[in-house]
Amino acid sequence: MAGIEPSLTLLPMKIVEPRVRPGSDADPCVSIEPSVLYFGTPVVLLSTENADGTANLAPMSSAWALGHVVVLGLGADGQTAHNLAARPELVINLPAPGQWQAVERLAPLTGRDPVPPTKHAGCRFEKDKFGAAGLSSLPSHTVRPPRVDGCPLQLEARAEHIRPDASGEFLIVEAHVTKVHADPRIVVPGTDHIDPAAWSPLIYNFRHYFGLGPELGHSYRSTTPREQTAAAPGVEEGTPA
Repeated sequence: MAGIEPSLTLLPMKIVEPRVRPGSDADPCVSIEPSVLYFGTPVVLLSTENADGTANLAPMSSAWALGHVVVLGLGADGQTAHNLAARPELVINLPAPGQWQAVERLAPLTGRDPVPPTKHAGCRFEKDKFGAAGLSSLPSHTVRPPRVDGCPLQLEARAEHIRPDASGEFLIVEAHVTKVHADPRIVVPGTDHIDPAAWSPLIYNFRHYFGLGPELGHSYRSTTPREQTAAAPGVEEGTPA
């Protein structure tokens, strides 16, 4: 059996502590200038219709909901933005954490040919986004673009308002959801409620992919209450809308 030779002298290992920039007595935080502000948002795959009737599929991570309206942040020069300006129907597909590699395969691709100069240097044109990502499609019920098969949540929608953001580099899209499709395994039986213990979105956290951690508790507005759990140390009390 292989092992450590008795004659060898083992030297103590030097542990290098991470360098932490300290705050001050007046302010425990430090001022930083991150290149992006993706502070942990769900990833979505947007399917839209190209001019020739084929489908474009694009990943993005700037999406949030107000009732049945989903607000999206898009690059102004992307194929998705061009498609929505002419054909406002779309599907907002929410992948599961295990689908992150398919999402990443889409990341360097664009449906624009030639590739816009505003795109990242490693970006390339791809006509068949579904095939390149290893994903398949499902027909939608209320819109023309297809859904992404395997995504646990698929929201058919129509872009009602499109406007530039304050920087002029992006577009803000307000999309009204017309139909919701869900994997039955994440739906509370006999209801229209998503089971938050069964559903875990894919989170884009400062350009890294994550799923959800254990449940900490639930809002007083929850319609799917579960056994109350204690909040983690350091978590501020408060209830989001």
